[in-house]
Amino acid sequence: MARLLTALGVLLTLHMVSSNMLVCHVTNWAQYRPSSAKFTTDNIDPFLCTHVIYSLATINSFNQISAVEWNDEQQYGRLQSLKNVNPALKTLLSVGGTNNGISPFIAMVTKPESRAVFIKSAISFLRTNNFDGLNLAWEYPGHNGSPQEDKERFTQLVMELAKAFEADAKDNRKTKLMLSANVAALRPTIDGAYEVSKIVPHLDFINVMTYDYHGHWEAATGHNSPLFISSVDSGSHIHHNINSSVSHWLLLGAPAEKLLLGFPTFGRTYHLSTAATSLGAPADGPAAAGPYTRTPGFWAFYEICNFISGATVEWISEQEVPYAVSGSSWLGYDDLRSFSSKVQWMTAYNLGGAHVWTLDMDDFGGSFCSEGAYPLVNHLRISMGFPPKPTTTPAPTTTRDPVANFCRGLPNGLYENSADKTTYFQCFQGNTYLHHCQSGLIYWDSCKCCNWP
Repeated sequence: MARLLTALGVLLTLHMVSSNMLVCHVTNWAQYRPSSAKFTTDNIDPFLCTHVIYSLATINSFNQISAVEWNDEQQYGRLQSLKNVNPALKTLLSVGGTNNGISPFIAMVTKPESRAVFIKSAISFLRTNNFDGLNLAWEYPGHNGSPQEDKERFTQLVMELAKAFEADAKDNRKTKLMLSANVAALRPTIDGAYEVSKIVPHLDFINVMTYDYHGHWEAATGHNSPLFISSVDSGSHIHHNINSSVSHWLLLGAPAEKLLLGFPTFGRTYHLSTAATSLGAPADGPAAAGPYTRTPGFWAFYEICNFISGATVEWISEQEVPYAVSGSSWLGYDDLRSFSSKVQWMTAYNLGGAHVWTLDMDDFGGSFCSEGAYPLVNHLRISMGFPPKPTTTPAPTTTRDPVANFCRGLPNGLYENSADKTTYFQCFQGNTYLHHCQSGLIYWDSCKCCNWP
């Protein structure tokens, strides 16, 4: 059946895709990567994705949502300023992570009172920082706590958040905040973590994390994000693929239009332990860490480009994904071809769209892969049938050439307008955008913000 659906998908033109969401995650730890791999919100193309999810906020000991990094709030402001360039862009804040290996959700959800504190703080935090919604990144209910109780409490949290978001919108006459969740792809985790039929009515969209199916923790090579089962899969591994994961979510009652397929911009590596190099070859750990992500067993796409230039690249036809081998290093990754295959499959299943983990691991600056900025995500966008992005957007003012050309040669960011302190420039990819402070305020370059004189 899956192969039939794929065949039908191939017959559809890419511009007939019903999927209308391209959700892209960015991480606040990517700013610490060295050199040209350093990524901040200034590197985001405002026309690339329909939604951007900023990861990651946490939950403090008072059960309140809380920023993590020293400059998160500054980054929030710069992210929201992209809406001045593309007013259709939506932004969400993701909350999750771990404290000493334990999810901060576990303590918060135990009592109705602590959930109420969290929900109130979340609404205030989102509104203050101009986010359009909240993304729940609890990985996973019951994983480090009480399985059945956490599963039920996650349902309660989702229902209570949705109800509070409705009330907030009504009481304050504002657009309702969106609510989404990152969810598991492996069947045992899905069954143990979610009351699917109870949570899906209250979530606006669901990011199925269809990656990390295999990795260096296993004794044989396997692909990070395969579309289908392989001939070397056995036991529980027969379900370690996209087709099985999404089919299970659908079987449990998730509406196809709310499910977003995960597209990774990273690959998983192995160190081969024998002369065998094929899928399923013996391995004894990860390949060396990449020079920028610096995590054993894990390479970003810009690191992958450097590797495959001197590697042997093979295509796993039964799984519609590539792998590459050089010496004792084995890499399972995604490329333009595998992204196209997944879009065709996604179209056949009428899913709601795609989510990307993450923008900061694509070749966002275009300096590694010689394919321009964001080669993977741009290809994904085109494959999904989105209209071409604007190549240039004039400054929304009547100013003449000196202002329009202000940003030529300058890095992306905010700059003062010495001729008028009530305005400021935003530079993005060489284009100049003129913004106005609110009445009574002037722009301060020291904080990259509008404030009192």
